Formats: sequence, C-alpha cells, structure tokens
Amino acid sequence: MREITASGQTVEIAVQSALEQLNTTRDQVEVDVIDEGKKGILGVFGSKPAIVKVSIAKNPVEDAEKFLKDITEKMNVPAKVSSNWEGNHVTFELSGEKIALLIGKRGQTLNAIQYLVHLVLNKDSEKFYSVTVDAEGYRGRRKETLESLAMKMADKAVRLNKKVALDPMPAFERKIIHNALQGNKNVTTYSDGVEPHRHIVINP
Repeated sequence: MREITASGQTVEIAVQSALEQLNTTRDQVEVDVIDEGKKGILGVFGSKPAIVKVSIAKNPVEDAEKFLKDITEKMNVPAKVSSNWEGNHVTFELSGEKIALLIGKRGQTLNAIQYLVHLVLNKDSEKFYSVTVDAEGYRGRRKETLESLAMKMADKAVRLNKKVALDPMPAFERKIIHNALQGNKNVTTYSDGVEPHRHIVINP
C-alpha cells in the first residue's frame, strides 16, 4: 500500500498536497489526521502546520484478481484473468490453454476456486460482494445444461408420479433449477440435505 505524510496550513491543504504527490483522487485514499495544526495569532505567530498521513486504499477486487493469478500458477495452469463488476457483484473471467483443468468435473474445481475468491474478496472489504468465477463461457453452458436437466427431471417426476432427487450441487446451481421450474405448475421444488450434499427434490 502506497502512503505519504504531508503537511499544510490546513488539513485540506495537506490532503491536497498528498493527493498530488500520490497522483490520485480523494475517493481512492484513506486519510489519517496526525495533527490538525494551529492557526496562531493573526494566522502567523505560533502557527503550526496540519499533518496528515494519506494512503491509497486497498482495492479488494485487485487483491482477488492477484489471488486468482497466484492460485492458477500454483496449479500449473497459468490463466489470463479479467474482471468486471456491477453494483456488488464481481465476475472474474479466466482464459488460457489448459482451461479445462480449472473447470474440473461438472465445474467442481471452478466452484472451489470461486468459493476461495469469495472469501478473499470479502475478508477485509467494507461492503459485501457476490462473486462469479467463469472460464471461457463455462457458466453459460452449465446454466443451459441445468435448465435442460430441470425440464427432463420434472417430466420424469410427473410421468412416474413420484419425487425425483437430483445430484448434490452448490447453492447458485440449485437456484438455476428452482428458477427453471418456477413457472411449471405440474411440479414443486425444494432443497434437502446438508452441505456439501444438499440437493434438489422435484415433487409432482
């Protein structure tokens, strides 16, 4: 973290001086006022400058991006990482040659990486972030697969007139199944079991 101590006639002047030296803006820094200073008689005699310590605030998204690069390198699958966010949701996109190794069977490796990134991103952050870690469009393809599975299993539940339990899956994937069958008046869905074995049950 880059930081600088600056002084000036007032706290604001001292902060402005530090911002110029750091080449940044007020919303990107944290300010610690060491001494508010003293005006003195007639603004001159006995005056004392204000002293501030200004540091560039940590960017949790940048930290999470660095973590992702580190973890993929340690897995011997170096990947390019890009990020974008809307509100409090951050999406990290991985791309590279051996990307399938980062996805794993049914996305299990990618889900584990996503969980770790979620922890890193929210560790020291003042606001809560939700996270998606994607790898060359895998999440979109997986969503289509799950929606197709939901329809198929709903038909099976109605045809056999009995409950159908799906394989365990993480909460964000269970939500895709719930949403896919929300408008289906022939079935209801609910989650059962405890993590990591929580799964969806489709009820005719």
